[in-house]
Amino acid sequence: MWKKPWGFKEGFAICGGLFLTGVILQLTVGGVNWDLLAFPVNIIILAIYLAGIAAMYASSRKVYLFGWMSRYPAAVTAMIGVVAITVVMGLIRQKPSHVAVSGFEAWLGFSQMLSAWPFILLYAWFTTLLGVVTVRRLARFRWKDIPFVLNHLGLFIALTGAVFGNADMERLEMTTQVSKPEWRAYDQQRQMKELPIAIELKHFTIDEYPPKLMLIDNETGKALPEGKPVNLLLEEDLYKGKLLDWEIEVVNHIPEAASMATEDTLKFVEFHSMGSTYAVYIKASNKQSGVSKEGWVSSGSFMFPYKAIRLDENMSLIMPEREPRRYASEVTVYTESGKSLESTIEVNKPYEVDGWKIYQVSYDESKGRWSDISIFELVRDPWLPIVYAGLWMMIAGAVCMFVTAGKRKEDAA
Repeated sequence: MWKKPWGFKEGFAICGGLFLTGVILQLTVGGVNWDLLAFPVNIIILAIYLAGIAAMYASSRKVYLFGWMSRYPAAVTAMIGVVAITVVMGLIRQKPSHVAVSGFEAWLGFSQMLSAWPFILLYAWFTTLLGVVTVRRLARFRWKDIPFVLNHLGLFIALTGAVFGNADMERLEMTTQVSKPEWRAYDQQRQMKELPIAIELKHFTIDEYPPKLMLIDNETGKALPEGKPVNLLLEEDLYKGKLLDWEIEVVNHIPEAASMATEDTLKFVEFHSMGSTYAVYIKASNKQSGVSKEGWVSSGSFMFPYKAIRLDENMSLIMPEREPRRYASEVTVYTESGKSLESTIEVNKPYEVDGWKIYQVSYDESKGRWSDISIFELVRDPWLPIVYAGLWMMIAGAVCMFVTAGKRKEDAA
């Protein structure tokens, strides 16, 4: 080993050495704190890194290692090392960097791989090789090299943009209340930050799935049968159904109801106001046991308690809370430049303004559709266009490769 010319053995030895070095660093100094690489530190380090790659190429004829870095064995072994550490990352459950972890995987940084030294050193080695190869091809550029350059340079830009821009990415959570503009948000460490934009919640709306009836075990509270619970969806045209051995008949249903206590029971009446709940009057009968029960069943709300029917000693008939199908917030966004922008933000349909993406993430679940609170996630990643540029270059390179391959076949024919 280490006799010229170097081959795959030397390549795997370098990858193994980088991995062991990373483990030692992880055990001694801990994981990488990406916050230390925020602007302008990341720009300075990136400039030094790019200059270093150029210097490696310039001295590739004098220093054997630098010349070998642009050869096939170096690229293949580095790629295998990156794939192997990525597979390990996929097999171990990853946790956010701000969460305290324990155990053997956490000790080596494998449960927070993006800040683990072994992962970072192997990826840095691979990216450096990619940069050296790209510079070498650019220095001897020919038009037929366009697909190669686009693919390799695009991947290099995407990787470096993602790494060096990681510290500049902001991910904040903002809680807004109706008619109260909010410009403060909290990061993952619950530190408050004032933003150059403000959000005023105008109205929160939610579409819910139809309510359903279920059977639960009186002792454990688990849905029956365990493992595969059954339910009866209360569509508007549903009047009869079956849950296990129980025949269910819907006598009356009130979509917006309020509970009223009488001398001997609890009944529901129409209530078209905040806090109303869904209620149905049910007759349940079991032909095998000959038992019949009837009464009101309701999921309740933040104002009214839920109501169930105890069918026998073992089970009860309940209506669980209705599940949201879609929820959205009508907002006004105020910018530092004085703009006032109206928008509707819903799940998977963020709103973008001044480099910020605003996502709908939650609401006051205790109030459900009556919520006057909406919770947003605000994400800002100034390096994202650079990453996208690299990806588009790779796509363009793939297209060029496909076109040139077709032309070569035609010329050969």
